[in-house]
Amino acid sequence: MEKFYITIGREYGSGGRLIGQQVAKELNIAFYDRELIVLAARESGFAEEFVQKMEQKRTISFINNLYMTGYELPVSEKIFLAQSKVIQKVAEEGSCVIVGRCADYVLRDKPNCFKVFIHAPIEERIKRIREEYKEDQSNLEDYIRKQDKNRASYYNYYTHKKWGRAQNYHLCIDSSIGISTAVRMIKELVTEYSKR
Repeated sequence: MEKFYITIGREYGSGGRLIGQQVAKELNIAFYDRELIVLAARESGFAEEFVQKMEQKRTISFINNLYMTGYELPVSEKIFLAQSKVIQKVAEEGSCVIVGRCADYVLRDKPNCFKVFIHAPIEERIKRIREEYKEDQSNLEDYIRKQDKNRASYYNYYTHKKWGRAQNYHLCIDSSIGISTAVRMIKELVTEYSKR
C-alpha cells in the first residue's frame, strides 16, 4: 500500500487523541500529536513551552500585526508555518496519524489523506475530562466550550474553512459509540479509501 495519512480533528474531551493513538498502533504507523510541539520548537527556534502556549492562538488583524512586529511575521504565524513544515516532513517519512494542528489542510494536496473529525455529546466529554484528564475546573462545560472555541478560531483562521463542518472531512464520528468501534470504523474506511 502507498503511504497514507489520517488526520484527526476533534472536540475537546471527545477522545480523539486516544482514538488516533489506537488507530496508529493497530495499523503499525507513526502517531503525532504533542510530539509536533517538540519538532516545531526545533524548527522555529522557540522554546517548547512557548510553542505549546501559542500554537492554538489565532493571530490578530494584519494591520495590528504590521504595527506590532515591524513588518515581520507575527509569532503565531511563525509557529503555524513551523508546524506546517514539520507535518509535511513527517508525512514524507511515511504513513501516519496526525491529531489536530490543521493537518487536514496542511496535507490537502496529498492523494491518500483521510480526514476524520471526532465529536461527542457534552455529557460524555465532561465525564472523560473529569475521569481521564483529571481536570478540576469549577464549570467543566464552560471550560470545554472555551477549548472548542479556541480550536475553531485557530482552524477557521488558517484554513479558511469551518472547523467541525462535515463537508471538510471524509468521516465524522460520535465517539460515544465507543472508542474501539470508532477505531474499527476508521481502519476499515481508510483501507477502502486507499484502494480507490
